[in-house]
Amino acid sequence: MSLTIRGRAKARDQPSCNGFFCRMVCLPKCIFGGFSRVTGRRNQYQPSELQLQHPQLLQPPAVPEDWAFLVSFEQQYGTTHPFFYACSFMQALKIAEDEHKLMFMYLHSPEHPFTPSFCSRTLSSELVVQFLDANFVCWGAIADRGEGLQMAATLQPASFPFCAVIAPVAGNNMAVLQQMEGPIDPAELVEILQRTMEEQGSAFGTTVRGREEEHMRARIKEEERIKARAKEQEKLRADRQLREEQDAAYFVALQRDQEKENLRNARAQKSIEASNQTNYQNPGQMHREKQLGKPRQSSSVGEAQYKETTTHGKDTQILIRFPGGERREHNFSCIDKILSIYRYIDSLGLPGIANYRLISSFPRRLYSFDQMGMTLKDAGLHPRASLFVELL
Repeated sequence: MSLTIRGRAKARDQPSCNGFFCRMVCLPKCIFGGFSRVTGRRNQYQPSELQLQHPQLLQPPAVPEDWAFLVSFEQQYGTTHPFFYACSFMQALKIAEDEHKLMFMYLHSPEHPFTPSFCSRTLSSELVVQFLDANFVCWGAIADRGEGLQMAATLQPASFPFCAVIAPVAGNNMAVLQQMEGPIDPAELVEILQRTMEEQGSAFGTTVRGREEEHMRARIKEEERIKARAKEQEKLRADRQLREEQDAAYFVALQRDQEKENLRNARAQKSIEASNQTNYQNPGQMHREKQLGKPRQSSSVGEAQYKETTTHGKDTQILIRFPGGERREHNFSCIDKILSIYRYIDSLGLPGIANYRLISSFPRRLYSFDQMGMTLKDAGLHPRASLFVELL
């Protein structure tokens, strides 16, 4: 039995998800320190101009920890390999989470006898390179130094080369979905990775996407709240502007009505002053007849003549109630004045009706000397009204 088969057999002794190896591993605290973001596909160090002029000064440059694996790999096996992120483990795990992908981790043991064949035949295979670059975030480290040593102590591989499929989870943990130990050919590696993605990646991808969707929903909710607040403020501004426009229109209309009222009053006053000697109505019937220049007539004759001259084109019906209970109804024109009602009552020649004034019941309003020049329509008596004769 090969080491690869033994590795998968070892997985069956662990808790599983859908029949595949899956376990939660607590990450060592030491890997949460530095968070360098050195990302690149090739490791190229350019000597200085002084070193080019004096080759004897050339010395091997100090290799950063994030680049150590790539430098070692490319010096021995060339530049054809999956895109390994030259950064810390936590940085690569964060990239996988942001891209909604799983992480492919490779722990490189340069001195192990199976390492050369695995690197030259499997990791340098075009099939493996294309598959890993398309579906995974790849991260590699040397197993006996730095973060590689820490991950080897955490995962405790039984043999090398060692590969693992890791999913980011909440807290200080990571989920190991699959691990492969020992030599493995390209086709078998791609098959295992494909099966792991199909049966395990969806569940852990949902967790990653769930957090991303939660953040997205929160952003959408905040944007909607901002839009709702802006819409409410816009509505308040529109309502305030509408009220201001309505108030301005009301004041303009009120001013116009006041001007019209003042003009009507001025005209009525002038008319009354001009006809003061002829149209002034004393409380007694005889005085009104003299000022109007009309001879006193009997009740029947005067009323008949008044009706003959005031029948046509009348659109305002006035009911007049007398103190004795008698009622008379007569039609006037809406442009007739209050004076016309007094003239009609005087034309009746009713006994005891000499000094009087006209009053409306509801709303109670007095129609006396000051209102003589007002039309029936302006006085609110059109098209129908009821007036009381109140004796003085």
